[in-house]
Amino acid sequence: MKKYYMGIDNGGTLCKAVIFDTEGQEISSGSCKLDLETPFPGHTERDMEYLWDSNVEAIKSAIDKAKIPVESIKGVACSGHGKGLYLWGKDGKPSHNGIVSTDSRAWEYPKKWHSDGTSDKAFKKTCQDVLASQPVSILNWLKDHKPGVVENTRWIFEVKDYIRFRLTGEAYAEITDYSGSSMMNITTSEFDRDLLALFGIEDCYEKLPPIKKSTDLCGTISKETAALTGLKEGTPVGGGMFDIDACSIAMDITDEKNICVIAGTWSINEYISKEPVLNKTIMMNSLYCLDDYYLVEECSPTSAGNLEWFVDTFLDKEKNEAKEKGINVFQYCDELVETIHPDDQSILFLPYIFGSNYNPNAKSCFVGLDRSHSRNHIIRSVFEGIVFSHMIHIEKLLLNRQSTDAIRLAGGAANSRIWAQMFADVSGLPVEIIDTKELGALGCAMAAAVAEGEFSDLRVAAKKMVRIKKKILPNPSVKEVYGRKYGHFKKVVEALDPLWDGMIQKQGI
Repeated sequence: MKKYYMGIDNGGTLCKAVIFDTEGQEISSGSCKLDLETPFPGHTERDMEYLWDSNVEAIKSAIDKAKIPVESIKGVACSGHGKGLYLWGKDGKPSHNGIVSTDSRAWEYPKKWHSDGTSDKAFKKTCQDVLASQPVSILNWLKDHKPGVVENTRWIFEVKDYIRFRLTGEAYAEITDYSGSSMMNITTSEFDRDLLALFGIEDCYEKLPPIKKSTDLCGTISKETAALTGLKEGTPVGGGMFDIDACSIAMDITDEKNICVIAGTWSINEYISKEPVLNKTIMMNSLYCLDDYYLVEECSPTSAGNLEWFVDTFLDKEKNEAKEKGINVFQYCDELVETIHPDDQSILFLPYIFGSNYNPNAKSCFVGLDRSHSRNHIIRSVFEGIVFSHMIHIEKLLLNRQSTDAIRLAGGAANSRIWAQMFADVSGLPVEIIDTKELGALGCAMAAAVAEGEFSDLRVAAKKMVRIKKKILPNPSVKEVYGRKYGHFKKVVEALDPLWDGMIQKQGI
């Protein structure tokens, strides 16, 4: 019987369940759009039961479409957005809404820790900057504003670990995710009581699940889950991984030659290294899904999610026009953008709908609009602003590398030829795109295949399941144009930065 593996990916806007064969070919997929609750400015939440129900529907849909014997699905693993917080209560229910990685309610805590030296002390163990969206910050906010929530919590989860818990009934902390939480000593690969005490959350130590690796067996599909989803009871479930690791391994990032760029809800920019970067020029080091590598990362919530917001908010007419043309609205946006040459568009868009690269209080804006500009100019400015924001991160990564062969691109931008070309033109590097639309789910399926025993390790799985679809070279004729516009972008970001703290909206609890 032919073998198949399922990857389940929970991002900022969608949950997806995708079935792959052992060659990495997608067999079927199911997905559900995930709504966000924003009860107050800076709060982004998701009902955890609704999230689980959405995953159940996605899994059922993928199985129904696959038309394969369910017993041929030999393994399952999950990935999901990092950071954020998903708490399971002592009463066997969620103890709070899930808090998504775009949440910025806890912005004051990193600011305080940076000023009082706490961050510097923690860095010796975490090798990363402290962010408002990390569990360590959100737990402090909850303790100060909703203390009963933390008191009633049994398990502190990241999103994919919560979904795995619901699949199996077993609680584990997969190492790639939690190594980016500021709760783990990444030099020892263990949770650290002294580190938690430094942040005032030592009492949360017993609420952290046992640590597992990405390809470890972490239980099997429970009888209850089998009845809900159609998966076979007893199917092995692997540890899975943080979605930025899942996308990287699904791009065959198994050595130090290339940079991985993921343009999704978050702008993820990363490479792997045998040693962490400790000069504080980059945002985060975490543990990669390959034992002998660190993942060196620069990130912010400034990527393709901003385009989705713009389309949903302003482009109802264009949605109808796209439907009449028989294409989706994002393909139509590509066509509109292509009508404007880079040198014919000077609007600068700051893609800060969900937060900025560094100032959690920064807001999105357009700079340079005038009466001559059309919708096509504005849409192009959104595309360019997102690429420029990525480039701020990419520049920091390049400072710490001797050479880079190419950018391997994933996320929404990888589905757009003109957008992918912008990444090549702005960075000056070739852009390579992998032959699958569902990289996060593919990375999970690879982990499931290793956990079940089909492959000996993730390097072998990558060689069997990953293929490069296309390579895009930089266009030298627009190098000067983009260099000038990117320089203007950085000046605008710097000029506006002092204004944001005075524009803070009232935060609720």
